[in-house]
Amino acid sequence: MRTLVITPTYDEVENIDEFLRRTRAAVPHADVLVVDDNSPDGTGDLAEAVAAELGQIHVLRRPAKEGLGVAYRAGIGWGLDQGYDIICHMDSDLSHDPAALPVMLARLDEDDADLVIGSRYIPGGSIPHWPWFRRMLSKVGNFYAGLVLGTSVRDNTTGYRVYRAEMLQKMDYASTRSKGYGFMIETAYRVWQRGGRIVESPIAFTDRVRGYSKMTLTVAAEELLLVTWWGVRDRSRRLLARVRSR
Repeated sequence: MRTLVITPTYDEVENIDEFLRRTRAAVPHADVLVVDDNSPDGTGDLAEAVAAELGQIHVLRRPAKEGLGVAYRAGIGWGLDQGYDIICHMDSDLSHDPAALPVMLARLDEDDADLVIGSRYIPGGSIPHWPWFRRMLSKVGNFYAGLVLGTSVRDNTTGYRVYRAEMLQKMDYASTRSKGYGFMIETAYRVWQRGGRIVESPIAFTDRVRGYSKMTLTVAAEELLLVTWWGVRDRSRRLLARVRSR
């Protein structure tokens, strides 16, 4: 099974070298795709230098920073065009430990899953060293997403994912709307809507030690509005369908 690991980057020059080396060591059979949004700090250049040294690493340079969801769509499209069977994505800031990836890949087959989510909020998962307010904000956001959308996913917002390529095509990833972190909620919801099997695998999410977070209040607001819209839209459709069937 041809496997691709996608990581989006913007100003991650302090982390990208270590990330690529640790990922290549963890999954030597997989290829890696760096989707760089024209980082002014030289992330793309350094990624290409490491790629030339290690091999099996590709760099997709985008003209501008348009959001995490846009970068992931570009990377997934590249991966599907290249014929990969399994597509993973994860953060490049080392908050996602590449050592967890072999376990997540194994669970794809062991649990006959379409999507394996690296989860912080199931037994065995953790978010060490997070301040209480950030922990609370994340848990409330995930609880709200699950409640409104009606799924059983405990960690809707994590970016550590392993997908079967056929499921990405089946759920029409290219038509997703989210520009930011809402992309994770939207894709998991689409897998669930199409009857896909979602499995959560515990991970420890370690906050970055170098660089800066790309999460903003604007991004968080987009997540909240999109989740609310999807929930209202789909509940209205189901209600209308029941009325028409009477």
